[in-house]
Amino acid sequence: MSRIGRKTTIALIVGSQSTQALALGAIALFLPLIRRDVDLSFSQAGTVAVSSLATYALMQIPAGYLADRFGPRRLFVLGLLGTNTMSFLFALLTTYPSLLVNQALSGVFRSLVFAPGLVLIMSHFREDRRATAMGMYVVGGFSANVLLSLLGPLVVESLGWRTLFMLFSTIAVATVVTYWWLGTPGPSHRPKDPVHFGELLALMHQPVLWVAGVVQFVRLALVHAVLFWLPTFLVVDRGFSLRMAGLVVAIGALMTAPANIVGGYVSDRLSRPLLVVGVSLAVLGTTSVLLPAVPDPTMIVVIVVVQSAFIQVYFGPLFEVPLRLLGSRSAGAINGFSNFCANLGGLTFAYSLGAIRDATGSFAIGFYSLAGMCIVGLYATWSLSRMSGKLTGHMNQQTTPDTL
Repeated sequence: MSRIGRKTTIALIVGSQSTQALALGAIALFLPLIRRDVDLSFSQAGTVAVSSLATYALMQIPAGYLADRFGPRRLFVLGLLGTNTMSFLFALLTTYPSLLVNQALSGVFRSLVFAPGLVLIMSHFREDRRATAMGMYVVGGFSANVLLSLLGPLVVESLGWRTLFMLFSTIAVATVVTYWWLGTPGPSHRPKDPVHFGELLALMHQPVLWVAGVVQFVRLALVHAVLFWLPTFLVVDRGFSLRMAGLVVAIGALMTAPANIVGGYVSDRLSRPLLVVGVSLAVLGTTSVLLPAVPDPTMIVVIVVVQSAFIQVYFGPLFEVPLRLLGSRSAGAINGFSNFCANLGGLTFAYSLGAIRDATGSFAIGFYSLAGMCIVGLYATWSLSRMSGKLTGHMNQQTTPDTL
């Protein structure tokens, strides 16, 4: 079967990656129904999310290293097939422990998607378009959430959430198989000069990587806390119907999807990724304070729209900062470490917001905590700007040509 062009291959990579977002988004959107069906408390529901995020986070660096050493394409496809199989099985489970095990395994497979997928899509772009490429990589997931949030509440009453999970998983597997058979290979085989384990250990001693990791911690703390708990917050704390909550989430996702590309494009054009990061964190800190404080439904929708526009706009720029300073030879490991730090934040706050809701009867303290994390992220961003000014010249001398 003949291969297809570069643009279509990029579209298939983005489309394949976006299929995992259907399962994650469906768990968040249908959480009130899942909780009732399986009889879960808020804390137990948060633990189900944490079980996936924990294994996903722990596998980030190994997955990135494997992508650098053996090539990303096979890992990418294997991860997607495993993730969507777990999503199909999720629909068949009826007990809290089985959901925990399912999501823990799902996290392992999802880890094989992220860092290898970033390396894969970067290989189809010029080096000066890396932030744009990485922003485009995740845009499909938010686009999928738009469709899910709009259509899911309309059909869940007639089909049930379990049938929808099985339907999403079947479509997802078909998409991944299409990419495997038709997409151009990209860096699919073992690199000629593979990265060695000693290089990975040396990389871990770079301060830039750790400070950027603090910002990553904050980034995904916000993303997962909002992604997982926003529908429940709207339904339980603000009295929205599930259909209305789905519409609000869909509007937010509709803002987030293009913002990923816009943020990467602006960062590449201005060559100032940290400016995009800092402005985004300032806006997100403000919306995190306003969301639990404003009772008016219309204003809540406005706040969600603004928050959604900025919550991932700095995704590409933030991932690009360590690559700019450390080079892209170990791009998989660098991206894996960054996403490891991010997912520590994600699992911490995905669980914490549920536990806080159980303890206080409100999500308010949880959202205020997210605002505090934005302040921490702004300080780390300022530190990165000082470090990058000192290290750029030195690191540029050491950066090797992109071999991917």
